[in-house]
Amino acid sequence: MKVVGLTGGIGSGKSTVAKMFQDLGVPVYFSDTEAKRIMQESKEVQQGLIDLFGEKVFESGNLNRTYLARLVFNNSELLSQLNALVHPAVAFDFEKWISRQNAEIVMQESALIFENEKEDFFDAVILVTAPKELRIDRLKKRDHSSQKEIESRMNNQLSDKDKFPRADFVIENIDILETEKRVNEVLSILLST
Repeated sequence: MKVVGLTGGIGSGKSTVAKMFQDLGVPVYFSDTEAKRIMQESKEVQQGLIDLFGEKVFESGNLNRTYLARLVFNNSELLSQLNALVHPAVAFDFEKWISRQNAEIVMQESALIFENEKEDFFDAVILVTAPKELRIDRLKKRDHSSQKEIESRMNNQLSDKDKFPRADFVIENIDILETEKRVNEVLSILLST
């Protein structure tokens, strides 16, 4: 079984690309979705969040993601502490998930593979890219975020220029039909090697 990482900057469309692979039969672990589930379900992670950010991080037993995002996205120290708490729990959950799969290729969609220096864990890493202006436009539409909020989040990630040499494959996600074509090409290569 090949374990493939799929990454890209915020707004690049990595979830869209991951769903294309999923539609072609590749089991995909969506790290962001699973991290939210773990923060909501794991008593150990919940206690760590309360210890770090106070009781306000949960409202009526539910994770207050807006409050949490406001705290961490302009504070790199708090963001590092959050990542140090959540990422090991996600990594452990991903390992368990892999053991339940029965496929030639499995994929982890994760924004921070290179930032966390996890690329060596994977048999191959795919980088999804898009021009910065397009990414900002997508995020404004998707999250109704301000330019300042978006750029602040982008600044917490490596630039595509820094990621290119570390990726095994690059999928430029501008035109959906071209993206689908490239996804099929990459999958064919992965299945044949």
